[in-house]
Amino acid sequence: MNHTALKKIVRSTALLGLVATLAGCNAYSRIASIGSEPPLSQIENPMTSKNYQPVSLPMPRPEPVLKQANSLWRPGSRAFFKDQRASRIGDILTVNVKIEDKATLNNSTSTSRSTAETANTTALLGLESQLAKVLPEAVNPASLADLGSEHSVNGTGAVTRNETIELEIAAIVTQVLPNGNMVISGKQEVRVNFESRDLYVTGVIRPEDISSGNTIDSSKIAEARVAYGGRGHLTDVQQARYGQQLFDIIFPF
Repeated sequence: MNHTALKKIVRSTALLGLVATLAGCNAYSRIASIGSEPPLSQIENPMTSKNYQPVSLPMPRPEPVLKQANSLWRPGSRAFFKDQRASRIGDILTVNVKIEDKATLNNSTSTSRSTAETANTTALLGLESQLAKVLPEAVNPASLADLGSEHSVNGTGAVTRNETIELEIAAIVTQVLPNGNMVISGKQEVRVNFESRDLYVTGVIRPEDISSGNTIDSSKIAEARVAYGGRGHLTDVQQARYGQQLFDIIFPF
């Protein structure tokens, strides 16, 4: 075995070892929780999360608020004495998540390729006669290499999706932008037996879009991010095994 081939084997072994180590970390945590419910995460301040990033958007100039000394009515208030809608950092409002998603896709791909290569060395300063000494088997200098390959791909894909999500979740105001718009973030976890369902909502809202009941529809959230998924035994069964996922990633054909 030459030095180049040995280096390739060492690199491949190191890569497989790294992948196995990363997969093993997750596998260890899953093995440790066998027989117990999926743990629920603790309530945290969203602003302290390592993935939290303050929102920065183009803002118009703030307009001065006119106050009348002899008036009991406050501008922007929907109640006579106080506006009960969320307006400050830490306030809570209810988000009505209603998503109706429909999509139909059809794709078809067909490719074909055929190649052939032939190499010969009939005369090379008389050295062609020495090939039999290098290679133990009989060698024909007129046909040293004859390579050929055929490649054919025929794929058909179809996607029909019809999703409907209708949920309610309470969100917290985490940031008030200079123009009065607010950044909200809400997370909800529900565990039933050995399956946990997680709902996450974040985005930018206008105070005018909040109803008098302190609720807002998800369709009125700008830069909305809605995630709904699960963790537990049922979710694990629906996922491919680690070996199959690794094979699909590294297999080049």
